[in-house]
Amino acid sequence: MKHVFKQGDVSNPTFVVLHGTGGNEHDLFPVAEYLNPTYSVLGVRGNISENGMNRFFKRHGEGQYDVEDLMYRTQELHEFLEKASQQYHFKLDDVILVGFSNGSNIAINLMLDPTMPYRKGLLFAPLYPLSVDDNLDLSDQTVFLSMGKNDPMVTRAQSDYVQSIFADHGAHVTTHWVNSHEITREALEAAKSSL
Repeated sequence: MKHVFKQGDVSNPTFVVLHGTGGNEHDLFPVAEYLNPTYSVLGVRGNISENGMNRFFKRHGEGQYDVEDLMYRTQELHEFLEKASQQYHFKLDDVILVGFSNGSNIAINLMLDPTMPYRKGLLFAPLYPLSVDDNLDLSDQTVFLSMGKNDPMVTRAQSDYVQSIFADHGAHVTTHWVNSHEITREALEAAKSSL
């Protein structure tokens, strides 16, 4: 997968930054720098092109996921991160997933897979319209969620559902509300405080 890596202090975690629809592997580097400039950062570009816009998985329409492709692309991303962790010498269980919109959505899928090592996420404008296993145990996970009260792409009920996926399955959840489908300075400050 196309990517860019910035080496930080090897004793610190590594941010894996995952862009929104139409973004690229560079988009969230300023976010990572703001959150903690001493962490290593791996920016990844999604392999899907939707009308020329980069995405991490296919969809049938707004909020309508191609579930088969989501699962395939999640595994593909995980396998890439495994190789990248060896190439750049970081531990997958020290990774903090930082996502915006479509990037947050595939990050959720990584975190919900009990066979994968991802336990921390800072997720901005997430959407996850899929059911999850009632017996899923997320008690070893920590997630920060920044969601929009008036997000034109994600309803309040959909945002509440994302929050409940993590909270109802035992994760440590911090929630911050913004106005729209956005990353604000206030949200970044709240995310920084949650690290």
